Amino acid sequence: MNSAPYKESSSKAPFVIVGGGLAASKAAQTLRDEGFEGDLVVVTGEAHRPYERPPLSKDYLRGEVDRSKVFTVDEGWYEHNVELRTGEPATGLDSARRRLTLADGSSLDYKKLLIATGSSPRPLPIPGADLQGVYLLRTVEQSDLLHAAIEKAEHVAIVGDGWIGMEVAASARQLGREVTVFGLGAQPLERVLGPEMGLVFGRLHTDHGVELLRRTQVAKIIGEDDRAVAVETEDGRRVDADVVLLAVGATPNTGLAVEAGINLRSKEFGGGIAVDGTLRTSGPDVWAAGDVASIPSVQYGRPIRVEHWQTALDTGPHAARAMLGDETPYDKLPYFFTDQYDLGMEYLGFVAGPDAYDEVVVSGSVESLEFAAFWTKAGRVLAGMTVNTWDRMAEVEVLIRAAEPPSTETLQSFR
Repeated sequence: MNSAPYKESSSKAPFVIVGGGLAASKAAQTLRDEGFEGDLVVVTGEAHRPYERPPLSKDYLRGEVDRSKVFTVDEGWYEHNVELRTGEPATGLDSARRRLTLADGSSLDYKKLLIATGSSPRPLPIPGADLQGVYLLRTVEQSDLLHAAIEKAEHVAIVGDGWIGMEVAASARQLGREVTVFGLGAQPLERVLGPEMGLVFGRLHTDHGVELLRRTQVAKIIGEDDRAVAVETEDGRRVDADVVLLAVGATPNTGLAVEAGINLRSKEFGGGIAVDGTLRTSGPDVWAAGDVASIPSVQYGRPIRVEHWQTALDTGPHAARAMLGDETPYDKLPYFFTDQYDLGMEYLGFVAGPDAYDEVVVSGSVESLEFAAFWTKAGRVLAGMTVNTWDRMAEVEVLIRAAEPPSTETLQSFR
């Protein structure tokens, strides 16, 4: 909500936000909405004002919408509210001196700092990963290049069967290309959804003509004249492809925190920058939000780092209000969504992995792709997902937060 203009500071140094994604954009907007009238600088290594990334693997990748779709606010908003420094990546942080170093060697003193640097696609250290025709997907430019390549391609190979991989598989099929997905699990998305619901997405893609190679390790990418022409697996299978997307996960961009000696979270908890409930880091007057932040969850009794649009949407404003003195702890449940072919899905909650739940309780028809699913542990609901069933997340949240575990019958009758 709007409040009286923020008044503080004998210091002339600005508030600084480092990042080019949704968390950075929403933090900047919230600071102004909450009445902060001081100098505000947004620093991003990308050439554009901050933007959101979900369209990059969906409608933007397919060429159904133009670039304006990805931007969160008009360029004019930044001109009137923020000093926006594009194409200037931050390379160093001295939190004791409250000083940020940029790639051109200049420095920027700050009063308070928000790190919203997101994550980067994880490289795959195999022969051929640097060939032409091999792509990663994180930025709008990478989406442009991938779109142009898919437009000319006959066969697209995708190494990795997580969200990005499967969304691009759907987009490539919708563009009429042959698609092969190489995955390590028995089912796509198994690491986050488990085998039961992974099977649903596996059937969805095979029904749409995608070739899914399960429990398959890629050994190398074969090239001719410096261009990718095929993918070879460890068991010697060759799959011809003129476009290869590497989508094997992402790594949080923690370089600034490391430089400043700010505490990180262990890999056991997803890595990232350790923050408290207000998203404050161990560095003085430094907060973190979005993909890079590992946030303690009261509901699950552990820190959680989530690489999804909604987390950026929620944590950017929360960190901004904390920078203005709000001590309210962050208590949002993780949420994400996906659209693949004729399937639309929403998911709320958190499951640490395929071994972290007892069963999946289903309400509705999996066969007709209209259902809800609930991951339970000792009767308690950890997470819920609805497929082609909309506006039910508030009800799912009630079930997750319920003091008494709901009965199986209650879950089965959800729809």
